[in-house]
Amino acid sequence: MFTRRSFIRVGSAAVGSLALRPFGLLPALAQSPGNYKALVCVFLFGGNDSNNTVIPQDSSFAQYTSIRGSLALSSSQLTASYPSIQGPPVAFHGKLPNIGSMYGSKELAVVANVGPLIQPLTQTQYQNPQDAADLPLNLFSHPDQQIAWQTSIAQGHSPTGWAGRVADYLAQAGVNSTNFPPFFSVAGNVLEGAGVSTQPVALGPGQSLQLAGFNSSASSQARLNALTSLVADGSSISLVQAADATLANSMSDANALSAALAKSTPLKTQFPATSLGAQLQQVAQIIQVQQYLGMTRQIFFCSLGGFDTHAGELETHNVLYPQLDGALSAFYAATQELGVTENVTTFTESDFSRTFQPTTTDGTDHAWGSHHLVFGGAVQGGQIFGSFPQFVLGGPNDTDVRGRWIPTISIDQYGATLCNWFGIPASALAAVFPNLANFSSSNIGFLG
Repeated sequence: MFTRRSFIRVGSAAVGSLALRPFGLLPALAQSPGNYKALVCVFLFGGNDSNNTVIPQDSSFAQYTSIRGSLALSSSQLTASYPSIQGPPVAFHGKLPNIGSMYGSKELAVVANVGPLIQPLTQTQYQNPQDAADLPLNLFSHPDQQIAWQTSIAQGHSPTGWAGRVADYLAQAGVNSTNFPPFFSVAGNVLEGAGVSTQPVALGPGQSLQLAGFNSSASSQARLNALTSLVADGSSISLVQAADATLANSMSDANALSAALAKSTPLKTQFPATSLGAQLQQVAQIIQVQQYLGMTRQIFFCSLGGFDTHAGELETHNVLYPQLDGALSAFYAATQELGVTENVTTFTESDFSRTFQPTTTDGTDHAWGSHHLVFGGAVQGGQIFGSFPQFVLGGPNDTDVRGRWIPTISIDQYGATLCNWFGIPASALAAVFPNLANFSSSNIGFLG
């Protein structure tokens, strides 16, 4: 079912503009970048088996090797073991050498066992709930858990994403000096950036927001002028008025974005020729010109898919993890080149982690709590935030007997920590993360 706003959004995309939010003209003069901050989400679609992303190197490694069986990574398949300021020493999948190095140099942290929760939950409460409403909706379902991560509303679907509600706050508080959308996806249209009063913009890497099919010829310009006149015609039909305003403002801001990007200089940092590499290169280019867009706060969304590993997981990870490692390390190098390392925090999300016990086809099934990576100059790196589950099938962190870990950190706490650094005041966090009040801590501490 389409809402009126959804209908307008689909309609405006159909006529050639990827811009989803009605936003106005941008200022001609560049703004000061002094207080700039950006959040960059990298969503791993399909459910990344984070049990093989980062592995504790303490006494639990024996249980890891025993239970994981055919999926257990040997020491020769791991990075070096890195000591932790907080938590056990850890090693990363051997195809993530740059991520391991960033952890070792205290530029990257691990947030352990995160997932959708309505309130803190024990194994007993999960297995014998007093009220089914206390449990997240449709656990272990790809679409439902992707929605839960993007909205933070674990008990049901929401028309807005948590970053979209952040964008609403930024707009209402006048944080940015223009109406250019704070949320920018380079991975297609996503719910995470949809707000009540704001909408995101989506741009494919290397593409343009400009309407296609026009050039500098007289006939083409006549057609463009005719279209401009049509959208400014002032129809008496409210739906048409809204659609016209969306298209007209999107056309104006497409010109402004193109003008801003024209002021950029080629980055010296070399990005890998992969989908995620191209997405993060585009993000770096937009960050480079944020002052020309009048932005002091931006949120970006990137993605890498293919993590639904019911079979042949080791082979799949050997293909996907080098892409992730190369793109993330190149992006961090680009923030260093641009001098914004302290201003940009990058973090991962995923549908869920996967069962600790493998399938008979050397894969894994859908699970729950997962471990995530956060890096940037403001990150308290080289340490584990939260705690790894006990590697025991049917143990205190398991929903059943297959190693589906019950999260000990909620999406709300994870997101609120990011937003606290981003500058969202405590008084506004309740609107962004409605379940946050159910948890004892709203700041896990991985950002300084």
